Amino acid sequence: MKRRVVITGMGAVSPIGNTVKEMWENARAGVCGIDYIKSFDTTDHKVKVAGELKDFDITDYMDKMAARRTARFTQLALVAAREAVSQAKLDMTREDAARCGVNISSGIGGLPTIEEEHYKGIKRGFDKVSPLFVPMAITNMAAGMAAIEFGFRGSCTCVVTACASGTNAIGEAFRQIRDGYADVFLTGGSESCISELGIGGFTSMKALSESCDPARASIPFDKERNGFVMGEGAGVLLLEEYEHAVSRGAEILGEIVGYGASCDANHMTAPLEDGSGAAACMKAALEDGDVLADQIAYINAHGTSTPMNDKCETRAVKSAFGDVVSALLMSSTKSMTGHLLGASGAVEAILTVCALKEQFAPPTIGYQNPDPDCDLDIVANAGKAMTGDYAMSNSLGFGGHNGSIVFRRAK
Repeated sequence: MKRRVVITGMGAVSPIGNTVKEMWENARAGVCGIDYIKSFDTTDHKVKVAGELKDFDITDYMDKMAARRTARFTQLALVAAREAVSQAKLDMTREDAARCGVNISSGIGGLPTIEEEHYKGIKRGFDKVSPLFVPMAITNMAAGMAAIEFGFRGSCTCVVTACASGTNAIGEAFRQIRDGYADVFLTGGSESCISELGIGGFTSMKALSESCDPARASIPFDKERNGFVMGEGAGVLLLEEYEHAVSRGAEILGEIVGYGASCDANHMTAPLEDGSGAAACMKAALEDGDVLADQIAYINAHGTSTPMNDKCETRAVKSAFGDVVSALLMSSTKSMTGHLLGASGAVEAILTVCALKEQFAPPTIGYQNPDPDCDLDIVANAGKAMTGDYAMSNSLGFGGHNGSIVFRRAK
């Protein structure tokens, strides 16, 4: 028998807020978190804007020694995880630690650490790089450090599927609980790649918008879109088996009912033009949750603001939802946050849960020029009230990775 899986805690740091409450209020209001890059000098870079964190000082959350020993993506994951555990009011003295797991993803991990230590190696010799270089840089360390901090001794892993990482991590954690392998899971994603190498690499492959106007850089589904905007941040959810949550009196924020994963098996970076891979993923998530297409009220789209993604995702949604597609509200919150790569699916999952809870679809801001290739009901510039118990969040990653999660509103 499949067990029910509910969400009892959520934590986030993002370009539009350093807590879930702040992030949701700003998403609801259509606040743009994209601005000119401040973390390095962009004089010699084509790309000038990104979704950086605002008013965030890691020493407000950990001492300087601990901060020096962890990469920024791990730091952000720990901040988000603490908020999630605190909200859930989980008392580990009452839990079986072996039944508590972690799956916190990252698309790239400690890229700025790799960059910094490489500079040091060139200057001083590679035998002089930090002894903490490897444990700081490796992509699984956010999950490992979260398990250490909270004493979770069950399965601890890290999904790495590029921009689908956060969604795949949540989906795999959901399955672990649903199928009886665990009772509690900390899951989500974290990313911090706004560095010279990170921005330069994506610029070179023509993936980033080179717009110098923060308000017109990340414009998903707009006809003038020309690339995504890099963001940074983390989102972590605490999942529990339903009866476990009820027995300890936890507040239930939402429920995960279905998860789908597929691969385009097509190209290193380009999605299938007909959207069939992503469509199969959405259909699988609906079937997994025993949810009909017409029960979905809202989709938080992958919606990267690249010409190819938005067109192909539109085709995928049309294929998956068929005749009922016109009744769907859809938006891309990347218009506000930028693209958080491996953290995007986790942050967007949290925003989707908030949307269901408040029955309000957040907007796609900066939307001015409709594209006939993206002719769904895009929630443009201002959010909309919605009615429904189910919503979907989609993530599509380089390598052809597709992930979809179906959420149910908490009753």
